[in-house]
Order: sequence, then C-alpha cells, then structure tokens
Amino acid sequence: MLDSYIWGDVDRISYEAPIPVLLATNREVRLGGAGSVSTILRALETHPIPVCVVGDDHDGRAIVDVVKQLGMPCDCLMTIPGRSTTVKERFLGRTQSRHPQQIIRVDRECIEPIDAGTESALIERACGQLQDVDVMLVSDYAKGVCTPGLLGRLISEARSAGVKVVVDPGRSVDYRLYAGVACVTPNRSEAGMALGRTIGTLEEGLAAARDLVATFGFDAATVTLDRDGIALAEAEGAPHIFPVRARQVYDITGAGDAVLAALGFALAVGADWPSAVKLANLAGGLEIERLGVAPITRNDLLVEMNSDAPSESSKIVSPDVLLVELERRRSLGQKIVMTNGCFDLLHPGHLTSLQYARSLGHCLVVGMNNDVSVANLKGKGRPIIDEQGRAQMLAALACVDYVVLFEETSVAPLVDRVRPDILVKAAQYTPDEVVGGELVRSYGGRIALAPVVEGLSTTEILERARRLS
Repeated sequence: MLDSYIWGDVDRISYEAPIPVLLATNREVRLGGAGSVSTILRALETHPIPVCVVGDDHDGRAIVDVVKQLGMPCDCLMTIPGRSTTVKERFLGRTQSRHPQQIIRVDRECIEPIDAGTESALIERACGQLQDVDVMLVSDYAKGVCTPGLLGRLISEARSAGVKVVVDPGRSVDYRLYAGVACVTPNRSEAGMALGRTIGTLEEGLAAARDLVATFGFDAATVTLDRDGIALAEAEGAPHIFPVRARQVYDITGAGDAVLAALGFALAVGADWPSAVKLANLAGGLEIERLGVAPITRNDLLVEMNSDAPSESSKIVSPDVLLVELERRRSLGQKIVMTNGCFDLLHPGHLTSLQYARSLGHCLVVGMNNDVSVANLKGKGRPIIDEQGRAQMLAALACVDYVVLFEETSVAPLVDRVRPDILVKAAQYTPDEVVGGELVRSYGGRIALAPVVEGLSTTEILERARRLS
C-alpha cells in the first residue's frame, strides 16, 4: 500500500460548507500495509524481502521507488496491469503552529483476489527466497493478495524449510486459512470476530489467546489489548500478560505493523515467545506516540528497554544521557519543561511548583544543586539531606521525568545545554530575575511562574524548628 500524507495549514472555515479549508504545503509518501512492516524491519537493521503486488499506475511506481530507496529488493514485488494500487491518503492540518491533526482519510483500493497466474508467480518467487530467510511475516489486510491458495502453499513450504510464519490476520477472516503458522497477532476486535465473542478484560484477552491456540493449532497466539498491553498464550508454556506503561497516544496508525515487525525481528535472532512479545509490546507503544507509520530503530528500542516502567534510579541521569533522551522526546513533538532548585527538605510548596511545571508540557526536567553547590549557596550546615537522598525523593514523584544534578551555583550552564521550551520558577521571582530566562527567550522559549504556597520554604521550616527546639 501507499500511505500518502498531505500537510497544510488551516486558518479558516469554508464559505461553501462548515468545513476547514486546508492550504496544502507539501506531500509525503510512505509504504503502508506489508510495506510499513518492511520499513520498520529495515530500520531495525534487518534485510526484509517484500512479497507484494502493486498496480501499474503512478502510485505503484512510487511504491517501487521507495522500496529501492530503502535498499530492499524488488524481486518479489509484482506489478499487475489493470489493478489499482491501494492508497490511503491522509489530509493533516495545523492551526496556530500546533501539532497537525488528521482531517480526513481518502482510500483508493482494489480488493479483488489476485488471479491464478499472479498467485502462482508470487508463490514461485517467495518460495525461491525461503533458503535465505529466518522468519516469514504475513501482513494480511484482506485486500485480495493473501488468497487461500497462496497462504496454504507458502505456509507449507516455510514449515518444510524450518521457517517460522507469523501472521497479522485480516478482519473477518476465517483463521483456518492460517493453519500451520507459528503465531497469529490479532487485536482484541479481530480476535473477538474470529472466536465469535466480545473481548473486554485482560482475563478475556488471555482466554482468547488460549482458545486461538487450542482451536486452530498455532504454536502461540497474542492478542493486543491496546491500553491493557498484550496477552500471550503458547501451546507449551505458561500464559503471560505484558502490560504497557502510560503513554501520550498521538496516532494509533501502524501499531499492529510495529508489533509484527518487532516480533519477527526478535524471533529471527533466537528469542523465545515471551521475550519476543515483550519487545513487540515496546515497539507498539513507541509507534502510537508518533504520527503515521514511522520507523522504529534498534536504538529506539534499546532506549525504551532502559526506560520502560522507569524506576526512581532510572530517572536520575547525567547531563549527557539527558540530552539523548530529550532528543528522542523532541522527535516525537514533545514539549520540554525545566525547573531547578536545591529541594532540601522536600515540602508541599515544592510539590505544588513541580506539579504546575509538569502540567505545562510533556516532560519535566528538574535541575538539582549538588551538595557542594547547596553549601556554597546556603552556607554551613546545608544541605540537611545529601544529594542522593534529595534526588531519590524528587525521582519518586510521578510529575518528575528526569533529575539531573549540577555543581555550579548558577543553573544557567545547564539551561543552555537542556534548552527547554518552558523554564519554570516560583512566582516569588519576576520573569526578568529567573536565571537562564534571557537565554530561553532568545530562542523562542518562555518563562512561567509557579504559584507560591505562603509560609512554606526550607529556610522558614528550619527556622520554626529551631524556635521549637
């Protein structure tokens, strides 16, 4: 398939009807369907061989061009005269420089089954590749390519060659077509259709995975349960639920493709089913944070593995690690907020300020003065709590994403490295008094002042304690 994106700006409503007027600025094309799985696999540094058909038209030629640009072979990519290429064209509009939102999607497709001659040619070309592959992935969008004859022959030949076959099944498809495959990866809706029931809870998802294995004889089955994660059942082995961590869902497009690609990648390098599904779960989570079907790299997965279900200690990072993390978040369109302080004797005033700061963006970085810096600023006897304890307390707060220590008395050098979109300090300061504020404003960022809880500062708390002692 061809995924086409028309980008533009929307700043008015049509006089002809109550609809937005999109002023188109550019068009981008990406591979869709089996092509999107191949694109993700390529980004994972594997060597996928796409086996597909395209129409003998402009869009089909565009697909061939993109396949070549990505360094993938076209030996099993067949052009069919008289058949239109499947195209999903998305129109995305921005308003006031905000993130683009999809306005409408227009599909053009042919879902007629491929003819016998095309089927035979595809089978012959695909079977000729089996000696060189580790895994066969079937991305069945029910568009007429995955015919019973083609599936039956390819699955049989793959099993004979010792090649695992994993299928992302089509909607409303009889799963008996997939007899002999190692694993199917439906979502809860697709699994429900296959089994004739509704799947709501985690327990129902796990039961559905078990029943798919038992009913159709698969080695394993997964059921993706969107916000609830992935359920895995094996013919031999304990069932598993793989939860997902909370994410900002930007676009669900391509999540199933990412799961299939990462699962195939893991199996190809020898992972067992639980390990492979865990990796696939992370890949699906990364994909929904991105607009459209965007490639996921090995490095993306490595970073995600290290940050999955972040612990207190994993939030405490060096400046160098922080910059890598922020680069990844910015690539997802996330807004970075930063605040700083000593945070000696963490109190409700700090919490109010931190929660306010986090509400302004997608990620909160807290710069914290180390022990030497606090002593230089506050004098003898400070800090009360050492830097490790203070950092751990900050990292335990849900509103804090990263804690980074600095030793200078001024936070300005750290602000210069982080370059936040928003710099936050308590409202006891004026915007002009905020250290680093001039720099942030110079590149288009802004200063925000957090509300102050009167009577709550570390100095005041210590003074009251001294009077009571």
